[in-house]
Amino acid sequence: MLPLPLVISPEELARHLHSPEVLILDLSSAENYLAGHIPGAIHLDPKHLLRGEGEIPNLIPTPEQLRSLASDLGLTPDTQVVAYDDQMGPWAGRLIWTLNSIGHESASFLDGQLEGWKAAGLPLEQQANQATPSEVSIHEVSSLRVTAEDILAGLENNEICVWDARSADEYSGAKVINAKQGGHIPGARHLEWTDLLQPGPIPWLKPREQLATLLLEQGIETDKRVVTHCQTHRRSGLTYLVGKWLGIAQLACYDGSWYEWGNRLDLPVETQ
Repeated sequence: MLPLPLVISPEELARHLHSPEVLILDLSSAENYLAGHIPGAIHLDPKHLLRGEGEIPNLIPTPEQLRSLASDLGLTPDTQVVAYDDQMGPWAGRLIWTLNSIGHESASFLDGQLEGWKAAGLPLEQQANQATPSEVSIHEVSSLRVTAEDILAGLENNEICVWDARSADEYSGAKVINAKQGGHIPGARHLEWTDLLQPGPIPWLKPREQLATLLLEQGIETDKRVVTHCQTHRRSGLTYLVGKWLGIAQLACYDGSWYEWGNRLDLPVETQ
């Protein structure tokens, strides 16, 4: 298996561009993919990372949907996935969480996304690429996903720290999106996902040391089980990626996110 780092630079990816073990997945819009993508990249519609049915359509896909996705992508135990998107990284992060959740750890995040690749003067192509389907077994890594009930129990026992990746207005309740109530999970710490990125037109991640300091300043207790969420667990795909990069030992995602919590009147809410 080709060992690539969790966060990979454009230059390092370019050195492995033609390795048969590398599967590059572009989670941009179909239009942006066809306008230009990393050579060999396969387009993946981010909707395949969502269950797309039921009361909470943003949940992780069902086991059967996940098996179908893994097969359609040609995933094997030796596949080294590299992901990027056109939204500054959250879909790529959610893909990595999804792969980790079915036991596939060999997945990397392209730092700077496609803009970083282009800034490095690296080539693009326009032709669409197709995966060769595979037969692969998956297994659930249940520790990476929590429910609302898990959060309630963890808060009662003081065993978890909730990381809210939404905007400040969403966190405070001043802005409510697709929910019956606004605010945040009691005790949740706020660190917006965009604060993890360097300013400027290219979405480079901030250096690890700066990110660790940010988490500390916002009261995110990394010695506890850290649970991250946003509105639909898209933006918190990036916070999961950063938490993993920082080596948080117990890291999980609440994929129901505020879409579920804010619509359940039986769950407690704080505002400020």
